[in-house]
Amino acid sequence: MAENKNKVSGNLFDFKIIKRLMVFCKPYMKFFYFLVFLTLSLSLLQPLRPFITQIIIDDYVSIGDSDGLLKMIMLLLVLLVINAVVMYYHTYFSGWLGQNIIKDIRIKLFKHLQSFKLQFFDKTPIGRVVTRNISDIETIADIFGQGIASIIGDILQLVGIVVLMFYLNWKLTLISLATLPFLFLTTYIFKEKVKISFNNVRTAVANLNSYVQEHIVGMNIVQIFGNEDKEYNKFVSINKDHLNANLKAVLYYSIYFPVMELLTSVGLGLLIWYGSGQVFAEEVTLGVLIAFIMYLQLFFRPIRAIADRFNTLQMGVVSSKRIFDLLDRDETIISNQSNSVESINGSVEFKDVWFAYNSDNYVLKDISFKIGVGESIAFVGSTGSGKTSIINLLNRFYEFQKGKILIDGNDIKKLNSSDLRDNLGLVSQDVFLFSDTIFNNITLFNDNISESQVWDSIDQVGARRFIEALPNKLNFNVKERGASLSVGQRQLISCIRIMLYDPKIILLDEATSSVDSETESMIQSAISKILKNRTSLVVAHRLSTIKEVDNIIVLENGEIKEIGDHNSLNKSGGYYRRLYEMQNKNILT
Repeated sequence: MAENKNKVSGNLFDFKIIKRLMVFCKPYMKFFYFLVFLTLSLSLLQPLRPFITQIIIDDYVSIGDSDGLLKMIMLLLVLLVINAVVMYYHTYFSGWLGQNIIKDIRIKLFKHLQSFKLQFFDKTPIGRVVTRNISDIETIADIFGQGIASIIGDILQLVGIVVLMFYLNWKLTLISLATLPFLFLTTYIFKEKVKISFNNVRTAVANLNSYVQEHIVGMNIVQIFGNEDKEYNKFVSINKDHLNANLKAVLYYSIYFPVMELLTSVGLGLLIWYGSGQVFAEEVTLGVLIAFIMYLQLFFRPIRAIADRFNTLQMGVVSSKRIFDLLDRDETIISNQSNSVESINGSVEFKDVWFAYNSDNYVLKDISFKIGVGESIAFVGSTGSGKTSIINLLNRFYEFQKGKILIDGNDIKKLNSSDLRDNLGLVSQDVFLFSDTIFNNITLFNDNISESQVWDSIDQVGARRFIEALPNKLNFNVKERGASLSVGQRQLISCIRIMLYDPKIILLDEATSSVDSETESMIQSAISKILKNRTSLVVAHRLSTIKEVDNIIVLENGEIKEIGDHNSLNKSGGYYRRLYEMQNKNILT
């Protein structure tokens, strides 16, 4: 999802984008129509005040009719109150509508992101995805709050003002609007310049979010290699790009509004100069001249607002296009929702599987093996040999290019992905925990699981002592990513979770490679309990932990080089034997 800061995406009136946005408006159409009604009401109420003011001056003030004047002033006050009430509801419902629509869009986008292959997240900065799901969506609210409805209202108000001005005096109207061509030209230039600058601002925000998110998560790497100054300088540069993008937009505003004010003042000056002569010549009444002055102020105000609203609309269209581009991305793992399976027995077979993360650079080549129900198999090999890729493919985190993966004889591509994963349990080297309680991290926020069920799973794993030693026990907050727990403790939490959900197939991805011997013993005890009567696939660097598995597969450069149990492979004198001797030598040394 590369950003091009020089490319402007989205036209001002991109009707395809607007049409797609209106789909999200369907549940709220009665509020949308009410908003349109309020917009029309405002466009009619605003021009009435100068018209009534002209009548008051010419028909009542000029002849000293105090009773009629009082009635007209009361009428004017009533109109002002009605205008204020309508404006209140217009402001409230436009904001209400916008916020509800972006709530729905954000939910749809988040749900869509949850179905993406992990490959998408491998190549896309998380900060950029966060920008799409939060700040980009936020700008869409303004399309409904300050964009379409307000622009339509402003245009209708302008039409109403011009009609009334021509009705009162066509000569004064032409003089008043003499600066209009220059005003339109200025507005168009401003709109085009700000359109580019806003696009650059959105890009700069995404870049800033990506950098900050990535470097906060990786702060330990920054500090351990002493890169604080280097990364600080990079951040200063990115932040400066963000500043410059915003300052360019500020520059255009600082030029546009004074020019607009100048053109408005020139138009007003021409009106007063010519209108005064008409009043002196008794060709125009004083009330008409005052009404025109009021009309001119009302006329130029929405034009200034329209320019700003155009840019608000442009920001919303640009953000909408980016969000719809993300919604349209075909990154979803194909799942056969109709082929639902409540439970599986647990046999696993890989048949001639080829897999590449990028194009044709295969990391798994013609992989074939079979595991019976309740059997165990381990994968060993050097880093990058494809061990973890096998686990990822079985979980359907990625799509493989060739071959088949079967569970109970069923092609996993034809199974419902949710049902498949319900029957898989993963204990990885780096267990992810949410910033929440132990209880919620074990149950994964499932309200149907009771506390007694959780304690039963804890006892089965043999982790009661560990849990009861924590402050608040199950209510202990593990902090972000489980930072308040050790690696081994996080893995124990993962084991408890697996015991609770009782999957038929267990996947162990180097589960004990980063813990001390004592913790490893505790985890191995927990793992031995969750492996009982379950099919298991184990990725391990420590060969001492896989002596008892039914079969061991030796991988090298994505290919199977050896297969057999520990004793047969050790006797064969191949790669496994050399690796085993090397590890034993290191232990003895």
